[in-house]
Amino acid sequence: MRWLIIGCICVLTFLNLPYARADYVPYVYRGRVISADSIMDKVIFFAPLYEKIVDSYKADLYIKGRVNVRKQNKLMRFIPTMFRLQKGVNEYLMETYNELSFTAPNIYDQKVKATVGTANEFWDLDGQLPSYFHINVYSPTILYDKLLSPVAPNAWKYYTYVVDSIYGPSHDLRYRIRFIPKSKSFQLIGGYMVISNNVWSIREIRYSGRSEILRFSNHVKMGEVGDPDEFLPLHSDFEVTFKMVGNIVDGSYTAVLRYKDIVQHDSSKNPYPTGKSKYDLSDSFTLRTDTNAFNRDMEYFDQLRLLPLTPHEDSLYSDYFLRRDTAQNSQTIKTVKKKRLEFWGSVGDALISRYTVNLAKVGSVRCSPIINPLALSYSHSNGISYRQDFRYNRLFPGDRLLYVAPRIGYNFTRKEFYWSVNADFDYWPRKRAAIHLEVGNGNRIYSSDMLDELKSMPDSIFNFDEIHLDYFKDFYFRLRHTWEITNGLTLDVGLSIHRRTEVERSNFEIIQPDPDDPQTPSDEPPTDTGTSPGDDIDPDILKRFRHTYSSFAPRIRLSWTPGQYYYMDGDRKVNLHSKYPTVSVDWERGISGILPGSGKYERLELDLQHNIPVGLMRDIYYRVGWGKFTNQEELFFVDFANFTRSNLPVGWNDEIGGVFQLLDGRWYNSSREYFRAHVTYESPFLLLRHLNKYTQYVLNERLYLNALVVPHLEPYIELGYGIGTHIFDFGVFAGFANWEYREIGCKFTFELFN
Repeated sequence: MRWLIIGCICVLTFLNLPYARADYVPYVYRGRVISADSIMDKVIFFAPLYEKIVDSYKADLYIKGRVNVRKQNKLMRFIPTMFRLQKGVNEYLMETYNELSFTAPNIYDQKVKATVGTANEFWDLDGQLPSYFHINVYSPTILYDKLLSPVAPNAWKYYTYVVDSIYGPSHDLRYRIRFIPKSKSFQLIGGYMVISNNVWSIREIRYSGRSEILRFSNHVKMGEVGDPDEFLPLHSDFEVTFKMVGNIVDGSYTAVLRYKDIVQHDSSKNPYPTGKSKYDLSDSFTLRTDTNAFNRDMEYFDQLRLLPLTPHEDSLYSDYFLRRDTAQNSQTIKTVKKKRLEFWGSVGDALISRYTVNLAKVGSVRCSPIINPLALSYSHSNGISYRQDFRYNRLFPGDRLLYVAPRIGYNFTRKEFYWSVNADFDYWPRKRAAIHLEVGNGNRIYSSDMLDELKSMPDSIFNFDEIHLDYFKDFYFRLRHTWEITNGLTLDVGLSIHRRTEVERSNFEIIQPDPDDPQTPSDEPPTDTGTSPGDDIDPDILKRFRHTYSSFAPRIRLSWTPGQYYYMDGDRKVNLHSKYPTVSVDWERGISGILPGSGKYERLELDLQHNIPVGLMRDIYYRVGWGKFTNQEELFFVDFANFTRSNLPVGWNDEIGGVFQLLDGRWYNSSREYFRAHVTYESPFLLLRHLNKYTQYVLNERLYLNALVVPHLEPYIELGYGIGTHIFDFGVFAGFANWEYREIGCKFTFELFN
């Protein structure tokens, strides 16, 4: 009978029926059966209350980490998240002292005050480490929505709970509950938690799982019942293993928090003081981290350390200082050779690593690796592309910011080189007022108006082998001013200039009749009409043909997001999210005669997009748009602002579902009017939940539905399915034109370290 029950549980779990819950083995304590389900019912019931019971606090955070390189090869230095290793050294010690501030909801501000160690930098797992210590054990998700907590409201669908042990006096029993994920997934964790009887709060929790390229285990100890820090973590032991391309690195981190100024939630307090907008979250939102300035002095750090060093850790420091002194006193390497090695070492770092160059009183430049296969992407319509990004930032008084972002890229399929420079100057950050400049070469644009008109003439007049009106190179210059009139309402006023040049120069050569043409009857004498071929062509048509075309167009864009939440970072207004969709109107009017060859046209586009959370880690995105060109003159180029093709790699989160993966590029530039709609559903547990052996590394799954209506495509529909992993994103799409199946294709982009 017991095996029958277990078998039924397994079947129910596989079928994903709700509330398929049972203990593996009933736990008997002092003659009565204790059910893990009944205990977890109470814990999950009180979790939302305990999650929000602390409004704010300040704390000293001390982190001590030991890193052991168990295995490495020559590919180690190609991993951009890894710190620089020292030759012959496999074990490193790192310490930091931080000031941590928390304000609800789930907002942390961590400032590094001092750091020491035997490595050139503190290995924080590419910025992920703080999130393992910024933890609210009662939250439904962990690591900023990456992991589903075992105390989430819907956790029964994904976890099985078992009573491991019960201990403590009768008035203060402690239940040790194991939680086991029902399927292998990056979003689920396994471990145990210790629950206090009567209050049903957590005394400690240990959980293990995988996050991207890491395997981790975190043991968190909480405050005692009745203490001010009862619902806050006091001590964390975090262990992580990094494995990649034959390299194995172990990290062991210990964090200690010492709290001060704990403020618990007061329901009687007005959350919106008089005169303050309910959308202003400035009191509960600050920068997550600040590592701009910290002290590296060892003697100073000895006064801050909250945990004493072990004898082994003391020996690591002793060996480090000995190596450093020996290197400074060594004269065995010639100065010239040393400088040469340092130079080529720096060149190598620039080729394979991200790096930031801080220029005193000038700003900072951030570059992506020059040799970076992770910047490659493939899509059915675009083929293979590669990009390289640079970023320049300079902060001025009053939080004014200058941002310059050059980008270069190459499309191997079309053999086209792209470049662009985007610059922003936020001169009035409180009102989000800024000047934006965009310069570059865009997609090679297609125009068929003139070619169709020529082909409608007698075939004997022009030699079409010499006419190339299919593609034009596009150089663009855009200047606009942005100003947020009121919260959520933004006005853009600008200017758009294009200069389009033939990729291959056309020659309007008139074909002369061939007297030897067999189609001409030989027994009839030729007649002299007094005219030559081409005399009957309208001269106005030929005047419309040029090798270069320009456009000069003022542009206005108005966008509105009702209920826009935001916070003030000093003098800078930072917009966050909204429960409502964003609506925008974009109008542009071409003016003739301003530039040589500039003509008239008018463009109008409407766009609406929205993100709707439908549950823990599940979202629906939708986007609807319409656009039309009118009043065009001369050779006409259709170049919409919203309905356009990206010529360089586009990742998972760029325009979610807002692009057509299989649509040929000519359709973007050949239709004067369009209507499109996109719907995307994203969830970590969708179709592949039960194929554990093959899908345990999938982070998210997506379903796509894209529809387009343009002349001759009424409609064009794409259905797609995609998966996101820590290494790559992949999607497969099927295209249907005019209700008939057309083709199937895929998209692939690298996401590792992005």
